[in-house]
Amino acid sequence: MVSVRVKPGSKKGPLVEAQAGELTVYVRERAIEGQANAAVIRLLAEHFGVPRSRVELVSGATSRVKRFRITR
Repeated sequence: MVSVRVKPGSKKGPLVEAQAGELTVYVRERAIEGQANAAVIRLLAEHFGVPRSRVELVSGATSRVKRFRITR
């Protein structure tokens, strides 16, 4: 499991940063109709070098702090 803090609508993104045992993901997409979640899944898949189908949102769909399961 990976804990991720999401910053939707960021001018800094798309970017993945590691801070104090937690990943911070900056995405340009807004948190509207799952757009930011989809962008985070794309970025995490790229970051970990796995297909998008291997990244699963486990909890926090409407929260800024989310937990993902990444299988290899």
